[in-house]
Amino acid sequence: MNHNLEQTQLLDYNHSTIQSLILSRNWASLPVKEQILHVYNYVRDEIEFGYNRSDNVQASEVLHDGYGQCNTKGILFMALLRALGIPCRIHGFTIHKQLQKGAMKGWYYHLSPKEIIHSWIEVLYNDRWLNIEGFILDLAYLTKLQQKFEQCTGSFCGYGVATDDFQNPAIFWNENDTYVQKEGIVQDFGTFDNPDQFFSLHPQKLNPIKRMIFSHLVRHLMNRNVRRIRRG
Repeated sequence: MNHNLEQTQLLDYNHSTIQSLILSRNWASLPVKEQILHVYNYVRDEIEFGYNRSDNVQASEVLHDGYGQCNTKGILFMALLRALGIPCRIHGFTIHKQLQKGAMKGWYYHLSPKEIIHSWIEVLYNDRWLNIEGFILDLAYLTKLQQKFEQCTGSFCGYGVATDDFQNPAIFWNENDTYVQKEGIVQDFGTFDNPDQFFSLHPQKLNPIKRMIFSHLVRHLMNRNVRRIRRG
């Protein structure tokens, strides 16, 4: 399992800020189940849903930003788990861009690729690989979104969500799989030992100009939309 515990360029878990976080939360002294639960809840709710400058950013940068999406929150989640000696890997996909509609809208929604690179994290717990995706949306954001669309009690796709049960998605971890975007998946690329491998093989399908526009403009517009929803 050494390859599922290694530090990489993106999983920079020996960075001082990551080690300081683990120390301040006293996570290393907890049983494994409690370690996973505390790290999961931290990444879900204390790292807000939002869009970083890119998918392939280091865990320490995600921690510094204080926000992230599926891919970047996943990088931080993996780094924290590996720092605690818990094996994990990344499972790569694409999702349909409709899942982002609402957070992404107008001209930049139309310019975005039809399929967007997505990932969830698989954690080895009690000799079983668990699928962990439910940390993407912080509860504050998701709760406001559920209130905004309170008439929806079944399937929902948009604003960063793709689930069959919008009012009760499987986002609470108790030795189970968790999901919040699974129903938007189009392609399955399989598992990878680390995000460095995955994103080098499967970058977002953006040309250099669109990539620059996203990093310097579009993501800020998307984050503004997300903040408006979170504020209600």
